[in-house]
Amino acid sequence: MIRLIMALMLAMTGVAQAKTEKAIVAGGCFWCVESDFEKVAGVKSVVSGYTGGSSANPTYDNHEGHYEAVEITFDNARISYADLVALFLRSVDVTDAGGQFCDRGPAYRTAIFPLDAAQQAAAKAAVGQAAAQLGRKVVTPVVPAGQFWVAEDYHQDYYKGTSIVLTRAGPKQQKNAYLFYREACGRDARVKEIWGKDAAFAH
Repeated sequence: MIRLIMALMLAMTGVAQAKTEKAIVAGGCFWCVESDFEKVAGVKSVVSGYTGGSSANPTYDNHEGHYEAVEITFDNARISYADLVALFLRSVDVTDAGGQFCDRGPAYRTAIFPLDAAQQAAAKAAVGQAAAQLGRKVVTPVVPAGQFWVAEDYHQDYYKGTSIVLTRAGPKQQKNAYLFYREACGRDARVKEIWGKDAAFAH
């Protein structure tokens, strides 16, 4: 009986220590980052949006100064913030300050937006570890988080969509259009080139 009570107390302590956290990162096209991180064990949800700019209520057609970013909600009893950021860095081109892959311009730059001092310390350490592993400068900045603006509904889970959209290769179902875009943009090929066997999410 005593053992059972102790086991229950330990289980309750574990539950009490588990905490849902949020992480905000920018890794180029938010469709791709959302698609990648929704597959990670311990991640509860990923939302596409805009952050880092000064204008209020940005939209896809008018988000000057903002990054395309995602807000990741995760269970830190299953995956730590540090591990999440390390995974993120190995899913992008951390050497490119002008955008990501075929998407160029300020909105498509990479960045990590910590929400508190602990996240900031973990993010900076992860960037340092990535630079040491590559033997090259990592240009992905660590920027204190500001307001995160949720993107339009049609951007959420874009990679799962079934609507027919027009692409350069003709009409395609949205989820197939996404795969066509991702391959044509060279995202996975470049991530593999940089990170080799440590490349994350590369198809």
